[in-house]
Amino acid sequence: MGISDRYREERRRMVEELRRFGIRDERVLSVMEKIPRHLFVPEHIRHLAYEDTPLPIGHGQTISQPYIVALMTEALGLTGQEKVLEIGTGSGYQTAILAELAGEVFSIERVPELAEVARRRLAELGYRNIYVRVGDGTLGWPEEAPFDRLIVTGGLPRVPDPLWDQLAEGGRLVAPIGGRYDQYLWVYTKERGRAHKRALCPCTFVPILGAHGFPPGGRGNKGPFGLFGSSRPPEDV
Repeated sequence: MGISDRYREERRRMVEELRRFGIRDERVLSVMEKIPRHLFVPEHIRHLAYEDTPLPIGHGQTISQPYIVALMTEALGLTGQEKVLEIGTGSGYQTAILAELAGEVFSIERVPELAEVARRRLAELGYRNIYVRVGDGTLGWPEEAPFDRLIVTGGLPRVPDPLWDQLAEGGRLVAPIGGRYDQYLWVYTKERGRAHKRALCPCTFVPILGAHGFPPGGRGNKGPFGLFGSSRPPEDV
């Protein structure tokens, strides 16, 4: 079996595990079986790419575990036409998944080096509906607002007012909200300007820094549930 075939089989096993964990959206599962996650992690840990675990990508950041990526994507309820804002491009893996399921994806990354690598990788994979820029994600992308969906791939103390203001009426926002080292994953729906929220699971993400995020500094890059970009196993939620 060639290396590409080996990865294909690993992706299939990953998706079967996601089904066992309760992911039901077949469009999300199909896309995650298609996208080569191993291309979004450093070469020396590619053998771990399809394990259900977050992995370091440099600059104190991680690529989230497949389960949490699937859970957040499923919670967005994408139908194919949405304009999506992503806060925290990171490796670009979540960005690619969004691009397969939505109309346009606008993604903001604080670390210039990560933004450049993600931009180049996504272009090489043929995506033409993704726009990446460097900046403070907590301020959003006001000139492109409103957005039908908004996803935050890092922890926040609260939903920033600029992000809420840039969410379209009837839109949906998925974000981990809580402390610097442990949060709860929430789905917010905007109805007549008011927030209706639904809890998903406890989780631990890299803290989002910025004007409406956490201040720089703090200890380490591990939280009570392990590496950032992870959740407790579904059976424990």
